[in-house]
Amino acid sequence: MSSSSQVALVDYGAGNLRSVAKALERSGLAVDVTSDPSALRRADAVVLPGVGAFRDARASLAAKGLDDAVLAAIAGGRPYLGLCLGLQLLYDEADEHGATPGFGLLRGRVERFPDHGGDGKRLLVPHIGWNEVRWSRSAAAHPMLAALPERDHYYFVHSYRPLPKELATVVGVTDYGGEFAAAVARQNLFAVQFHPEKSQAAGKRLLDAFARWVASCR
Repeated sequence: MSSSSQVALVDYGAGNLRSVAKALERSGLAVDVTSDPSALRRADAVVLPGVGAFRDARASLAAKGLDDAVLAAIAGGRPYLGLCLGLQLLYDEADEHGATPGFGLLRGRVERFPDHGGDGKRLLVPHIGWNEVRWSRSAAAHPMLAALPERDHYYFVHSYRPLPKELATVVGVTDYGGEFAAAVARQNLFAVQFHPEKSQAAGKRLLDAFARWVASCR
């Protein structure tokens, strides 16, 4: 095996895979862009990116057998990084185009931003652009967080956000019409609502932290 950690970047037919792969490679990871479920079994870690509709992503993953492969990798203890839809799919269900079941690994729902924020002002949806993420500094926080600043700015593009029931899993929060979960983590799961590959230096810091975490788990 290469001295670089081997990461399976899941290709289910949607998403900006090339830019995600390049960003991971810049952090020193060997990237296998793959739609082959068996490749996930060989990888040191799994990255699930995504743009578009929750229901379409869920159906495409199932049609290719990739949903079971992702779940098996997670159950086997390998590091998992979810990006945007890769975070949302961890939850019980989403209400996009009707209720659609997710992986059910985290308790909660994925719902559309409301039309108005807590201050009564109309929200522009989708939420697009740079916004600040405030990272958790609790003693129980995920090991990736030790390498990140207390707060940083990342690039978001999304109309839906998670409403977690397990608040202890929320390790990063952002304000948009009110506070929402921008990053969640538990054991070998780490997932973010923003796009690190579009987030310049801040995104590089996060993916560097991911690379170090994966290497520590080999």
